[in-house]
This record gives sequence, structure tokens and C-alpha cells, in this order.
Amino acid sequence: MKHAMEMHKSEPPSPPSRPSEPDESPDQPPRFDFSVLRELRKKANLTLEEVHKLSGVSIAAISKLERNQTPTADLDTLYRLARAFGLHGADLLALAEFPMAVRKKAQSYKSNGFDFRKLSHVNLDVFMGTASKGAITSRPEIHHDEHEYCWVLDGQLRLTLAHETMELKAGESVCFDGAQPHSYEAITAISVLIIHLRKQLRYEQ
Repeated sequence: MKHAMEMHKSEPPSPPSRPSEPDESPDQPPRFDFSVLRELRKKANLTLEEVHKLSGVSIAAISKLERNQTPTADLDTLYRLARAFGLHGADLLALAEFPMAVRKKAQSYKSNGFDFRKLSHVNLDVFMGTASKGAITSRPEIHHDEHEYCWVLDGQLRLTLAHETMELKAGESVCFDGAQPHSYEAITAISVLIIHLRKQLRYEQ
């Protein structure tokens, strides 16, 4: 009888299961890489002291972020550091976000005799274009506040800007403010690579 009672004796309830937590192994890469701040500072030719004066963020805090010893930073700190480099807070966070491979598929379209394939990412649009001799296109895409780079891969191209015209041969490139009126003319059959890069995210001179 005692044995039967022991068999039916209720056991204390098990503690509720905890939700699985993400692996915080030191081998796992950080979510954000704030060492990009060092690159921004070097390209701006600024010292830690100068960034401190511009942002109000302590030198110790900036140094820790540059060495990626602080995996997170509060929004106010990011905003003040971003303004010191002429960026928006969201732009700095995007630059610091740990790189991940993002697959994109090109979109194809035509623009006044030019055949384009386009890829868009956070801060840039990339266009691969081909055209037969005589084709002309004006501002193939609506522009934001961005720089435009044109690299002639094959053939010869005439670029007409608001106050100048230039001819580019294979292997030559040009950079200009994409907001100004401009057009491309294929002097011969051509292949070009065009890049639109947002100004507020550009930190390389």
C-alpha cells in the first residue's frame, strides 16, 4: 500500500521553460562594427580631440567605439558623432552595421536607345548600359542628392553637362553632380557603367 502511494505521489511541477537565447559566444561576430568611425575620422583628417569638440562625446567613448570595444551605443551618441562627420544618425548606423551578403537581381529596361540593367542598394544605384551608335539619353533616372560616376567600358561616349561637353573613350571615367542637366550620346557602339551614390552616405574623398 505504501509502495502504491509512493507511485502516485505528485512531484513538484517543473519550472517553466525559458525561451532560447541567442548564442553570445565570443566567436560570434558583433552586430555592429563601430571601427568605421576610425575610417571616417582619418578621411576627415581629424584627431580624437577634434571629434570630441565637434560632437561633445568623450574621447574615451570615441576610442572604445573605434576599437569596437562597445557593441552598442545610445542614439544620442550616434547622432552627435554622425553630425561631426556631416552624416545623419541612420547613415552612421548603416555604415556600422555588420556586413551581410544581400542578394539582388538586376532589372532591365530601355531608355531612348540605351539598354540598361539596374541594381539598387541602400546608398547607391548601379547601371550597366549598352547602346548603338547615335543613341542619346537624358538623365536616364530620376536623381536624388547624389554624385554620378560614368565609366566607359567599350566604345566612345559624349557627355553633355549644363556648361560643358566632353568625349570619353574606353577606360575613361568622369564624376559629376547628378542633379544638373546632362545627357549621354553614343558616338560609337558603347558599353558603360554608371553609378549614383548618395552624397550624405559618401565619406571617401
